[in-house]
Amino acid sequence: MRNEIMSSPERLRENLAQVLELLETFHHEEALRAAGDPSEPKPSVHNSLPDLRDRLSRMHTADVAQVLESLPLDDRLLAWRQVRDQRGGDILLEVSEAVRSNLLAQISEEELRLAVGQLDADDLVDIADEIPAELLQERLLTLPDDERRWLQSSMAYAEGTIGSLMSNEMVAVRDHLTLDEVLSYLRNLSELPIHTDKIFVVDKRGVLRGVVALQTLLLTGPNKHLSEVMATDVVTFTPDENGDDAAQAFERYDLISAPVLNDRGKLIGRLTVDVMMDLVREESSEEVLNFAGLRGEEDLFSSVWNSARNRWLWLSVNLLTAFVASRVIGMFEGTIAHLVALASLMPIVASIGGNTGNQTTALVIRTLTLGQISASNTFHMLRKEIIVSLLNGVILGLIVSMFAYALYHDPHLSVVFAGALILNLLVAALVGIGVPLMLQKLGQDPALGSSVLLTATTDSMGFFIFLGLATLFLL
Repeated sequence: MRNEIMSSPERLRENLAQVLELLETFHHEEALRAAGDPSEPKPSVHNSLPDLRDRLSRMHTADVAQVLESLPLDDRLLAWRQVRDQRGGDILLEVSEAVRSNLLAQISEEELRLAVGQLDADDLVDIADEIPAELLQERLLTLPDDERRWLQSSMAYAEGTIGSLMSNEMVAVRDHLTLDEVLSYLRNLSELPIHTDKIFVVDKRGVLRGVVALQTLLLTGPNKHLSEVMATDVVTFTPDENGDDAAQAFERYDLISAPVLNDRGKLIGRLTVDVMMDLVREESSEEVLNFAGLRGEEDLFSSVWNSARNRWLWLSVNLLTAFVASRVIGMFEGTIAHLVALASLMPIVASIGGNTGNQTTALVIRTLTLGQISASNTFHMLRKEIIVSLLNGVILGLIVSMFAYALYHDPHLSVVFAGALILNLLVAALVGIGVPLMLQKLGQDPALGSSVLLTATTDSMGFFIFLGLATLFLL
């Protein structure tokens, strides 16, 4: 019997392989029917679709979403339509924003209405801004009053704030109850909200008084009152706080869920670890893309036009900076003509400077993300990076100077080469710190195009310093 225990990547690869095989069979059936070959039996076009539908129905929603992201647009739509009747809404939530945008552009209004109808208020918040206003309003009218109010209030919070991420699904009980009464209350519920590791204890006004872990509830004598066993030192959040700060708190304190309070201390919602993990994943993905100069998520199978347009901005910036670097070199054409060896050594100065700057930038972006940079420690960080760059510059400078001497037997060229490397490493450190801090000051993502701006600066300054020193000391 085949062992069904598989790692997540193995499971995903197997699921994708099976779906691709079923899709290939379906396309083969269609081709036979279209060709009308009398020597071949004419299978029904839909013979393989029930198998595809069955395979997708047995997959976890997150796995279906991953499979859809790996399929070309037409196959993606075909696969989605096999599961839309039961899980269309959930799958729209799970796929990436870029893939969801493409799916929403392809499906009909009736299909979208069906998918939206499968989502509750908590889930609708996540994609409300991507749904046509008329369709969203239509769905609002079908929600119970309390869910409709919840959805409308959640949509009023800015994207990325805790208010836009919190859920109204939680267990809150009054502080005068005994543990036995709470257990009876829980048994009467149809189900517990996902990631319920604690219950919230409130007074008659709804103000949070403390929390009781489920473990405490189960292992403590039933006659005790909640006030006797509840923890009052609780990590709480407010709806206007940044979601990134909450994610760091979840990691720091190993939280599974946490209460959200308004300015009067009243319990208004709950944050859960799955939402925080989704936020961290999205932020990490966006940071990687921004660092490379991409404006946002890109669907692997989106149109060539959309993919090209997504890359234009920073490619244009890179093109402009390349022209600047070329003009820097042009300023020293005479120097290069007299000493051709400079042309082969220039890329080394620029390359090492760029690498050093990227290392510094990565550290600064990470520190900014964790909220560890303040006005008081910025100077300390700057001083440290300058010293590190000087140390690395001296060590690498000695190495490259020996390399240059071995190649060209010119001690003066070797010294100039080493000096240029040290100076460019200093420039790289300053730019590596300055670019992310400047972007944050302007209200932008610190990673946005940092790599492009850094490389442009270290290239131009590396050429200018090396050729400038060569002009002064070698001619």
